[in-house]
Formats: sequence, C-alpha cells, structure tokens
Amino acid sequence: MHYQTESWGSYLPPPTTVNDPFRRIERLAAENAVVIFSLSSCCMCHVIKRLFCGMGVNPTVYELDQQPLGKEMEKALMRLMATTSPVPVVFVGGKLVGAMDRVMASHINGTLVPLLKEAGALWL
Repeated sequence: MHYQTESWGSYLPPPTTVNDPFRRIERLAAENAVVIFSLSSCCMCHVIKRLFCGMGVNPTVYELDQQPLGKEMEKALMRLMATTSPVPVVFVGGKLVGAMDRVMASHINGTLVPLLKEAGALWL
C-alpha cells in the first residue's frame, strides 16, 4: 500500500474566528520541517517522537495537553483525521503525513526519508 502526502488545505472548513484551531494547526505545521502534535501521556506519540529522533530528525513537538488552546486543537485534529484519537499527527514540510499508521507505512515503504530530505529535515 502506498501512502502519499498531500496538501490538506482542502480538508479544512472555512475559518470562523481569528483563533480558529484549524488555522492555528495549519500555521504551526508550516513553521517547521517536521511537526508532531502529541499528548505527553500518549505512548504512540512517544513512539513517533523516538522514530524521528532515531533518524536524526529534530521534530517540533506540540504537546496539546500543555497548550492553552490544546483541547480545541485536539478536537480539530480529530475532525481533520476523521478519528476518535487526535494524536499523534505528523506534518512534514507543512504537508499532512498522518497518524501513526501512515507514518510507519511511509517509513517501511521507503517514502518517508525522501519526504524528510525534501523538507530539509534530514541530510544523508
């Protein structure tokens, strides 16, 4: 099975307020090469963070349980991903890679490293 990242702007509903959680996620995801939305007590989030660090990537991690608007962002991520578990969610180069299953599939099928290189997160 081949997973491909894509722009996720088409998945977003129209903005409603200045503090719209979808727009906040979009902005944060675009600010760094690799962004992980996480919960500090989530074991799957820990695994994803260790994967990237083990590859020599220094991801920017947003622990939603430690963010002022974290609950709203969790809800927005659940809607974005169409799931009941909001995290982990990974963005590379501002593009949505997905949750744990998609990241691991990309790593296994060899598409994650080129994506990281293209985003400037990995120099091999």
